Amino acid sequence: MLDPSSSEEESDEVLEEERRDVLVAAGGGSPRSLPPPPRDPRGREAGAARAVSPSPSVLSEGREEQERLQREEREKRLRLQLYVFIARCIAHPFNAKQPTDMARRQQKLNKQQLQMLKERFQAFLNGETQIVADEAFCNAVRSYYEVFLKSDRVARMVHSGGCSANDFRDVFKKNIEKRVRSLPEIDGLSKETVLSSWLAKYDAIYRGEEDFCKQPNRMALSAVSELILSKEQLYEMFQQILGIKKLEHQLIYNACQLDNGDEQAAQIRRELDGRLQLAEQMARERKFPKFVTREMENMYIEELRSSVNLLMANLESLPVSKGGPEFKLQKLKRSQNSAFLDIGDENEVQLSKSDVVLSFTLEIVIMEVQGLKSVAPNRIVYCTMEVEGGEKLQTDQAEASRPQWGTQGDFTTTHPRPVVKVKLFTESTGVLALEDKELGRVVLYPTSNSPKSPDLHKMIVPKNSQDSDLKIKLAVRMDKPPHMKHCGYLYALGQKVWKRWKKRYFVLVQVSQYTFAMCSYREKKSEPQELMQLEGYTVDYTAPHTGLQGGRVFFNAVKEGDTVIFASDDEQDRILWVQAMYRATGQSYKPVPASQAQKMNPKGGNVNTGISPLYTDRGQKHGMDEFISANPCKFDHASLFRLLQRQTLDHRLNDSYSCLGWFSPGQVFVLDEYCARYGVRGCHRHLCYLNELIEHSENGSVIDPTLLHYSFAFCASHVHGNRPDGIGTVSVEEKERFEEIKDRLSSLLENQISHFRYCFPFGRPEGALKATLSLLERVLMKDIATPIPAEEVKKVVRKCLEKAALINYTRLTEYAKIEATAEKDSETMNQATPARKLEEVLHLAELCIEVLQQNEEHHSEAFAWWPELLAEHAEKFLSLYSVDMDSALEAQLQDSWDSFPLFQLLNNALRNDTFLCNGKFHKHLQEIFVPMVIRYIDLMESSIAQSIHRGLEQESWQPVNNGSATSEDLFWKLDALQMFVFDLHWPEPEFAHHLEQRLKLMATDMIEACVKRTRIAFELKLQKTNKSTDLRIPSSLCTMFNVLVDAKKQTAKLCILDGGQEFASQWQQYHSKIDDLIEETVKEIISLLVSKVVSVLEGVLSKLSRYDEGTFFSSLVSFTVKAAAKYVDVPKPGMDLADTYIMFVRQNQDILREKVNEEMYIEKLFDQWYSSSMKVICMWLADRLDLQLHIYQLKTLIKIVKKTYRDFRLQGVLEGTLNSKTYDTVHSRLTVEEATVSVTDAGGLQGITMKDSDEEEG
Repeated sequence: MLDPSSSEEESDEVLEEERRDVLVAAGGGSPRSLPPPPRDPRGREAGAARAVSPSPSVLSEGREEQERLQREEREKRLRLQLYVFIARCIAHPFNAKQPTDMARRQQKLNKQQLQMLKERFQAFLNGETQIVADEAFCNAVRSYYEVFLKSDRVARMVHSGGCSANDFRDVFKKNIEKRVRSLPEIDGLSKETVLSSWLAKYDAIYRGEEDFCKQPNRMALSAVSELILSKEQLYEMFQQILGIKKLEHQLIYNACQLDNGDEQAAQIRRELDGRLQLAEQMARERKFPKFVTREMENMYIEELRSSVNLLMANLESLPVSKGGPEFKLQKLKRSQNSAFLDIGDENEVQLSKSDVVLSFTLEIVIMEVQGLKSVAPNRIVYCTMEVEGGEKLQTDQAEASRPQWGTQGDFTTTHPRPVVKVKLFTESTGVLALEDKELGRVVLYPTSNSPKSPDLHKMIVPKNSQDSDLKIKLAVRMDKPPHMKHCGYLYALGQKVWKRWKKRYFVLVQVSQYTFAMCSYREKKSEPQELMQLEGYTVDYTAPHTGLQGGRVFFNAVKEGDTVIFASDDEQDRILWVQAMYRATGQSYKPVPASQAQKMNPKGGNVNTGISPLYTDRGQKHGMDEFISANPCKFDHASLFRLLQRQTLDHRLNDSYSCLGWFSPGQVFVLDEYCARYGVRGCHRHLCYLNELIEHSENGSVIDPTLLHYSFAFCASHVHGNRPDGIGTVSVEEKERFEEIKDRLSSLLENQISHFRYCFPFGRPEGALKATLSLLERVLMKDIATPIPAEEVKKVVRKCLEKAALINYTRLTEYAKIEATAEKDSETMNQATPARKLEEVLHLAELCIEVLQQNEEHHSEAFAWWPELLAEHAEKFLSLYSVDMDSALEAQLQDSWDSFPLFQLLNNALRNDTFLCNGKFHKHLQEIFVPMVIRYIDLMESSIAQSIHRGLEQESWQPVNNGSATSEDLFWKLDALQMFVFDLHWPEPEFAHHLEQRLKLMATDMIEACVKRTRIAFELKLQKTNKSTDLRIPSSLCTMFNVLVDAKKQTAKLCILDGGQEFASQWQQYHSKIDDLIEETVKEIISLLVSKVVSVLEGVLSKLSRYDEGTFFSSLVSFTVKAAAKYVDVPKPGMDLADTYIMFVRQNQDILREKVNEEMYIEKLFDQWYSSSMKVICMWLADRLDLQLHIYQLKTLIKIVKKTYRDFRLQGVLEGTLNSKTYDTVHSRLTVEEATVSVTDAGGLQGITMKDSDEEEG
C-alpha cells in the first residue's frame, strides 16, 4: 500500500506533527504517543523482520533514546511555562522600564569582515585604490596592517566576538597620533588637520566599495535590539531565546489574554495575594531557608511582606487604563502589616457614590428619513438631536423629497443610562408662525452595550398625521470608559444592598488598581442608586434559585456575612460578568462554568450552557491549559530565572553586537520585571549572572570586567550585610555560592592578567585591563569595609606578571620558530649554522622589542599603580630571551663581528627605558659585548697601523678626493671606527668614555704618523725637481700638501674629546700637540716650496749678473750688439729670460691655486713667495749699489718686478705685503736706474719703464 500523498493528508500530518511538538500530558512529562517505528523500503515495519528478541545493546540504545526524548520534553515544558511568565511580564509591566542611559554597543566584526578588511588595506598598499595619500600616511597604514590587522591576537579577539569596528579605528587613531606628533611643524597646516585627514582616508579604505545608500538601511534594521523595543519585538526576542514557536506564542497570547490589561492586572493581584499567603504559611509552619543566623528568619518574612507591599504600591500607582480619558485614582489608605488584601478589615475605606461618577461620550449620526408623505417635496426639513439634560444640536436642511443628512452630533454625559431624543421638523411658511412644525420624534435609551451600527427606528407622529409609517435611520454610539469594566442588566438580591429581587442596570467600575465597585443606575442619573465594593468577595457560578422569578442563569458574590445573588438572561453574558468580577475581586479561585446543561429557573426553561471561548478550547486542545492556569506561586522562580538568564546571555553573546556580556535594554527590562514580579532575590540573580559570565569568559568570550565588578560588588555587599537597600537576610546557600564564585573569579582574573597580551590585545576592550586589576583588588578584600594592604595586591600581580613573561615568551618563540616542540625541529636547530642561529636570535630580538613596546604603549597605563612590576615583567621576559641569545652567541666563530647589530638593536631599545636601562638584562648584555668591543678595537688599531705603513710605502700620491688613497683610507677607517663605537651608544658612562678616549688617542697617533711620513715624502720629492724656469710643481707635491690640509680638518673631528673639565685641560694639551705638529709641518713644506721657487729666481739673476758693469763679458756683448745692429735686427737681450720667468711664476701659481685645497695656506705660500722674491732681487741690487745696471739688466728686472707685483696682487696678496719696504727699495733703485738710462740713451729702454705698466701686454 502506497503512502498517502494528497495535500489534505500532508497538511494533516504537518498539523499533527506540530501538535505533537507542543503536546504536553496533563499528569506526566512524556509525550502522549511515541513516534512510529521506522519502515523499510517495502513498507513493512523494521522490527517485523526480526523474529528474535533484541540484543542488550539495542535495548540500552532504546532506553537512552527514550530518556533523551523525555528529557527534551521536560525541557520543552519548562521553557513553555517560563515563556508564559515572561509574556505576562512583557504584557503588563508595573515595576521596570527599558533603560535609556545604557552605553550603545557597537556592531561586532566577524572573520569574513576581518578578511575583507585585510584585502582592502592590502589593495591600498598595492596602489589599487583611488585614494590619494602621501608617504607618511602609507607608512602608517603599512605599520597598522603588518602589526595589527595581521596579528593572530586580533583574529582571536574577532573570533571571541569582542571586537568592533570602533576598536579598529581607535587603534589606528592612537598609532597615527603618535606618528603625527613626531612630524615637524608645517606652516599653515595644523596637526589636528592632518589627523582628521588621515582618519577620513582610513574610513574610506575601511568602507571600500560598499553601497553607501543601502548601508544605513541595513544598520537601522540590525540596530533594533539596542533601542527601546515594542512589546511585539520583545515577544519575538524571547521566542528566539527560549525556542518558542509562533503557534505556541499565539496560543499563549490568546489564552492568557495578553492584550487585555484588566485580565493582566487581575493576574498580578492574584499572584501578589498568593505570595502573601505563602509568606504567612511559611511564618506559621516555620519552614524557612537556611540563613546565616536564626534572627534572619523573622526578617525574611518582613522582607517578603515589604517586597509585596512595594509591588502593590507600584501597581496601585499605575493609571487604570493608559490612553483613556482623565480619571483620578482614589488613594486608599491600607494597613502595611500583613497585606493589602485583608478581608473584612475594619479600617477599610468605603467608597461614596460620588467616587464612581462616570463620563461617557455619545455620537449620534442621523442618516435619512423614510415614509415622509405629509409635506410637499420642495419643503425644507431638518432634524434635531439632544441628550436629555444637555444641549440640542440640529442637522443641515434638506428637501422633503430627499431627506438625507449623514450629520453627526457629539455629546458628553455622566449618565450610564442616558435618554436620547431625535425630532423631525419642517419649516413653517406662515407669516405668523413662531415655531417650525414637528413631523415626528423618537426616544432612545442607549447603553455602552447597544449596537453601534445604523438602524431604522419608527417615529412617533402627531395625531391625524399622514405619515403613519414614518421611520428614521440613525446610529447611536456610546463609548465605554476605560474604568468601566462591564455593564448590562442583571437581576440581583443581597442582604445589605439590592434587597429586592428585580432587574437593574449594573456597571462594574474600577476606581483604582485594587478598588472595584458594583453599581446599579437608574435612567438619567449620574450617581449610582446603590453600590457594593468587591474587595473580599468571591464570585462563582451557582445553580438556579427556586422561588426567584426572573433570570435564567445564576452566579453569586460571597463574603463573610454577606451573599449577593445575580442572574442573567444569557449564558454568554453570565460568563462575561463572572470573568470581569473574577478579575476585580482578586480571588485565587477561578470560577469554571458547568460543562453540561444546567437546570434553569422553571420560569425560564432549559438551555445548553456548555459554552467556552474559542481560545480556551484551542489552548486545551494543544496542551497549553496546564501552563496558562499554573499558579506562579508554586514554582521555584530562582531556578527558572537561572535558566532564563542563561538562555538570554547565550542569545546576547551570539547576536551581531560586541556586547561584552551586557544585556540589551529590552533584555534588562524583562529580567528586572521578572525578578520584581516573581520575587527573585537580587543576590541570587547576580550570583547566577557572575557564574554565567565567568563560564563564558573561561570559554574564550570577551566579558567586560566592569560588568563583573558591578555584580560582584552587589553580592559582596549583600553577603557582608552592607546593601544600600537595607535587605539584610543572607542564606547559607548564598554565602557558600558567593565564596565559590569569589574563588573562581579570583582564578579567572589572575589568569587574564597572566595572559594580558592575549585577553586584552592592543589595549582592547578599552580600559578592560585596568578594570580587571581594580576588580582583582576588590575580590582579594576579606570583606566590604576592610581594604586589602597594597603589598598583598602587588604580590599577586607580581606573580601573575611572572607567569605572563613565560607565557609571552613561549608564544613568541613558537611564533618565531626558535623553540621547536618536536624532536626533529630540535635537531635541526642544533645543526643550524652559526650565521643562521644569529639571524634567528636577531629576529627574535626584534619581536621581543616589539612586544615590550606594545606593552608600554597599550598596557602601561593599566599598570600605572605599579610601574616597577611591569619593569620586573620585562626583565623576566628578557631573561628568558637571554638564554637563547647566549646560546647563539656562544656558537659564533672567534673574531666574528656579525653579532654587533644584535647589541645595537637591544641597547637602543633598552637605553631609553627608565626602568630597563642598566637593568639586569642590560648589564648582562654589556658583560657579553665588552670583551668583543675591546678585541674589535685592538684588531682595528693594528689593521689601520699596518695599512698606513704599507700604503705610504707604495703611495703614488695621485689625488683622491681631499688627499691621497692612503690618507683617504686612513681617515675613513678612523671615522668608521669611531662612528661604530658611537652607534653602540654604550650605556655605562665610564666604559663609554674610555672607548671614546682610546679612539681619539688612536686617531691622534695615526694622523701624527701619517703627517710625519708625508713630510718626509714631500721633501724627498721636492729635492728631485730642477731649479730652472722649466720647473712645474708636480701634482704629487700638491697631493701631499692636501693630505696635510685634510689631516688638519680631520683632527677637529677625530681627535677632539668631549670630556669633563678636569680632563679637558689635559686632553687639550695632548690635542694641541697634533695641531702644532700639523701647523709646523705645513710651515716647513711651505718654506721648502718657497725656497725651491726662489732658487729659480736666483738662477735668473745669476744670468743677469753677466751683464754687470766692468766685466769682460759685458763689454763683449755690448760691442757685438752695436756692430750687428747696423746690418740686422738684433733681438733684445734679457726679454726672453724675463718672459720665461714670468711664465714660470704664472703657471706655478695656477697649479697651486687649482690643486691645493686650502685657500689660507695658498695665501701664506704666495705671501712668502712674493716676499722672498723681492728680498732676493733687493739683495741682488744691493750688491750692485755702486754699479750702474746694464740696460738689459734694467729692462729685465723692471719687467720681472712689475709683472711679479701685478701677478701676486691678482692672486690676492695684500697691499701691505706687496708694498713692503723691500719692494719700495727695489722700486726706487730701478726708478733711478731708469732715469739715468733715459738721460744717457734716449731709446735704450724701448718703452719699458717703472711707471704703471698695467697697459703693457703680457
